[in-house]
Amino acid sequence: MVVSSLVLLKRKHLVDEPSLAFPLGLSIRSTKLGSYGLVNSCEIEHNRCRLFYNIPSGKNSGFKVVRYHSLVLDAESLPDELIPIAWTSSSDTLSYLETQKSNIVLETYGSQIGQKSSFDPFSSELRNGTSWPSRHTECMGSGKVLMGIMHSTRPHYGLQFHPESIGTCYGRQIFKNFREITQDYWLRSRSSVVGERKVHHADLPFSGIPRRKQLVNDIDARKSFDMSNLLNLSLPSSGSKFLKLKWRKFNHLASEVGGARNIFCTLFGDHKAVNTFWLDSSSTEKDLYWESTDKSLENLGRRARFSFMGGKGGSLWKQVTFKLSHERRGGNLSIEDGQGCIRSIFLEDGFLDFLNKELLSLHYEEKDYEGLPFDFHGGYVGYLGYNLKVECGISNHHKSSTPDACFFFADNLIVIDHNYDDVYIMSLHDGQTTTTQWLDDTEKKLLGLKASAAKKFKVDRVQPVMHSPSEAGFVTEKSREQYMKDVERCLKLIKDGESYELCLTTQMRKKIGQIDYLGLYLKLREKNPAPYAAWLNFSKENLCVCCSSPERFLQLDGNGILEAKPIKGTIARGLTKEEDELLKFQLQYSEKDQAENLMIVDLLRNDLGRVCEPGSIHVPRLMDVESYATVHTMVSTIRGKKQPKMSPVDCVRAAFPGGSMTGAPKLRSMELLDAIENSSRGIYSGSIGFFSYNQTFDLNIVIRTIVIHDGEASIGGGGAIVALSNPESEYEEMILKTRAPVNTVFEFQKESISDYE
Repeated sequence: MVVSSLVLLKRKHLVDEPSLAFPLGLSIRSTKLGSYGLVNSCEIEHNRCRLFYNIPSGKNSGFKVVRYHSLVLDAESLPDELIPIAWTSSSDTLSYLETQKSNIVLETYGSQIGQKSSFDPFSSELRNGTSWPSRHTECMGSGKVLMGIMHSTRPHYGLQFHPESIGTCYGRQIFKNFREITQDYWLRSRSSVVGERKVHHADLPFSGIPRRKQLVNDIDARKSFDMSNLLNLSLPSSGSKFLKLKWRKFNHLASEVGGARNIFCTLFGDHKAVNTFWLDSSSTEKDLYWESTDKSLENLGRRARFSFMGGKGGSLWKQVTFKLSHERRGGNLSIEDGQGCIRSIFLEDGFLDFLNKELLSLHYEEKDYEGLPFDFHGGYVGYLGYNLKVECGISNHHKSSTPDACFFFADNLIVIDHNYDDVYIMSLHDGQTTTTQWLDDTEKKLLGLKASAAKKFKVDRVQPVMHSPSEAGFVTEKSREQYMKDVERCLKLIKDGESYELCLTTQMRKKIGQIDYLGLYLKLREKNPAPYAAWLNFSKENLCVCCSSPERFLQLDGNGILEAKPIKGTIARGLTKEEDELLKFQLQYSEKDQAENLMIVDLLRNDLGRVCEPGSIHVPRLMDVESYATVHTMVSTIRGKKQPKMSPVDCVRAAFPGGSMTGAPKLRSMELLDAIENSSRGIYSGSIGFFSYNQTFDLNIVIRTIVIHDGEASIGGGGAIVALSNPESEYEEMILKTRAPVNTVFEFQKESISDYE
């Protein structure tokens, strides 16, 4: 702390208020309740100093801010050299949506209000111009909380709120003002040394100033990972490949041959569907939950338009399996080709570096895929396990029993456009090959399918009997009592200022033996259809993944647009239409869930800011409620334009694991969670999806998922702990999130036994 504080004092920084206060010996104390993700209901008052130029002040001004803190500066301990510049009332807070009802216009959308700056930032008269009521008002119970300070002679400012938050008004103006203050200060500093021939290097303006780093992260964690790790400009180690794509389109064929389920089961379902994949937008094939009255369900098609499927086949097919080493940096990579030949290598720089080089080695002509309405045209399909966070700047305390990454290189695949009912067959090959055998054979099989072979499924309007994990035969990693104790432990860490939000998880397991794993997945997609569902079968690893995720981690499209869609906030669906609408409304206006969502939106804006063009990041949808078969969820959408120099893997590395599964600040929260949780999350909390050879990708968040490894089914569940969390409610939410996969396993096993008898 001493070293980092000295660094802060030697340079010009806009920092959190306590960071500026510590090296000066000021007193810090806890608030009664942390203000994480909450918008303070009393407008910020300020002394009209230059930092707040063009920003209104006081009651009914509209200057409302997002506060992430459980610690506050004791105003009574302020020395003469620190000047109060902003303050507010701590008695009440508003959730984000309540500020919208109050006709508050956030900085993102609002206009700036003209106002003259009353003070020079280093004027000796500044203190006399402030309207801070008294040095002792906080202790006297006036309700005033210090929100900003500045040094009287040094160019240092501290704010208790977060000007960069999506929910803070006039945040952009604050940063603009600070930039101008910085520029003016250094111009004056330079003019004072004009004519001097010898100046010590350490005293030069901007000397030693580090590269731009994350706005929200603890200092120790930032030391472990630098942006220089993101950009890999070295040439690929493997030989470059020139790929050619051939494809055919069949208009309105999908429903005629029984839909995605029938196509997959017929073409890839033989021999237990070994070594197959299915990125399955299963939600589009379901009847609506409450018929046509639920508009969010009517929009499922727009959330999940395409499905991709394939298996072992062409000359370029291979499987890559990566397992981290726990003795040294890097890990072991196994590569199996289509003929079954396996070679193993040790990757000192890790899997993401390998994947980056592989993708950069692929060359192609854009005209090959002109006219295709989707981005995946062949390439890597599989998953990134949660433990790959070690390659993104954070160590692992636990070893995963499953591989840390497993992918197929898919050169032959089928794509279904659910919006238009079209089917595409695609074959990727090296530039020297001209064969169309797989396309010919697959076309013949597709046209030979009979629609009568397909079954029609309908979501039950009355929910079936739900079983707890223990009733379904699962052994939970932590009891109800222990999980609630862990929630309390998280709450203490939050109160102590160690984190803003901690996404606590646990696992439950059950031996299921050699049942029909594909049948189990088909049951899951029937019970819990989702836009980012997936089936993966890696037979050599004795591993199957049955995923019904509703959440997108990150997508990079063909136009260079990055999109994240974090989910934070979940509630069960109702048994009647009236109850369902009431529960949906309850989620929409939940102060706790809005706080969870807002903090993760801010985190992801920060993550994407590391790889996107400045000024391109925006939030087109904030805290929308989307409805699925078993739950309502609160979803936000963050987008930005990728910098040209950044590769697809650079983008993933900047944001992995998804912030909705970690908490904020991200790196410190992952450290704390590793110490609290008993085992590795494995595939759960990681990502499933594709990296296309044309440098696009789309990845989900692995939730609502059954991982089957060596005959054992495991299901992960959890939730975000914030200052407003209740331990019992958090446990019930965790159980709710595991309900669909748990009951799917129980019911499928029961049906399998009945069929056998």
